[in-house]
Amino acid sequence: MSEDSMDEIEMQQESLAGQEVVLTYAGEEPAPVVLTYETALPEAMCPPQPPRRRRRSRRGLMIFTICIALLLLVSSVLLIYSALSSRTSIARPGGGTDSIWADDSAGETTIETYPTSGDFRIDLSEVRLKPLTAQKVYAHVNPSVVSVVADLGDSVSVGTGVIASGDGYIITNYHVIEGGHSCLVILSTGYRLDAKLVGYDADNDLAVLKVEGEDLPAAEFGSSDLLSVGDKVYAIGNPLGLELRGTLTDGIISAINRDVDVDGVTMTLIQTNAALNSGNSGGPLINEFGQVIGINTIKMVAEYDDDSVEGLGFAIPSATVAHIANCIIATGEVTPEPVLGITVMGTAILPDGSEGVLVVEVSQGGAAAGVQPGDIIVEADGERVTTNTDILRIRRRFETGESVPMTIYRDGEYIDVQVELTPGAAA
Repeated sequence: MSEDSMDEIEMQQESLAGQEVVLTYAGEEPAPVVLTYETALPEAMCPPQPPRRRRRSRRGLMIFTICIALLLLVSSVLLIYSALSSRTSIARPGGGTDSIWADDSAGETTIETYPTSGDFRIDLSEVRLKPLTAQKVYAHVNPSVVSVVADLGDSVSVGTGVIASGDGYIITNYHVIEGGHSCLVILSTGYRLDAKLVGYDADNDLAVLKVEGEDLPAAEFGSSDLLSVGDKVYAIGNPLGLELRGTLTDGIISAINRDVDVDGVTMTLIQTNAALNSGNSGGPLINEFGQVIGINTIKMVAEYDDDSVEGLGFAIPSATVAHIANCIIATGEVTPEPVLGITVMGTAILPDGSEGVLVVEVSQGGAAAGVQPGDIIVEADGERVTTNTDILRIRRRFETGESVPMTIYRDGEYIDVQVELTPGAAA
């Protein structure tokens, strides 16, 4: 501080000497103190908040749109299927994906024909050796399985067939070649052969084709009369056409002697759960011994939305196939199967405890041989018989006019007779 300032302060102090001095503080006025308590309001008292808008990406919107479109497409298909489907029906699995039918009715079958009067006949083997594995069954039978392609003019039909003889007789379904103008057969090796038509039986859905060949791999035919429910079976064919030819499926015998009405005709068939699909028609149903015991012909299909039908396929028994094919090859016409003129029913017990088959009715053939109602047949063709099926199976070894040797039991004695087969009644 300067001397002048100090002098001035001293002079002021001298002038104030003897006077009362009051000191005051002139600061800012104090602000009022306000205490507050804050807490969250109850949810019910909170005002509604406006929704927050989320920004959608273009990718998410695209995925959402695609999902909706797919859902609508599937719904439409199901609605159409439901509208068109209302029942269970029988389908002939004859044409594969290569089949394009112009209409529901097949035209005239004009495939070039092959002469009849052939001396080949299908003989049914009753010999059963050791069961084969699925691999061995396929290796054994597949070379005998062919693809059958019929030219229908504006479309083709694709099915399956079985080589029955080394010189080229082939068995298939009639509906596979029905309406065809020409026919082609493709061997398992891929080799192609033109086929001619020997003949057919439309009611029994069988046809016999002929190709020119030598030493072709012919299938062995077994007796369908030896089948039992539960027997293991296989099917080989061309499901859905040529692309999947040579497909093997397996199953069991579900029923035998099953009467099925097909287009107004009652067919007695083998029922199986082996998978059969479009293109399998005319192919073999095979037992576990590698023998053809049926020709696949139809399947059950479902045409309603909630349920489906699976494992209901049917095959023509080899016994029927052999009779019809042999007639077609020999004469071109199918004659009724010959009959013994004996009606049998059930199993009878002989005094020694052995079994035989009871004769309940006798007509022309049996009467001529001296057979009487009440007789018990114990042997036929040198083979012991105990069931009706045994008699039927043995009878099929013979043709009309031939005689079946039998041994019957009557009044405590055994009698040998010769029962001649006579023509059966026309259907």
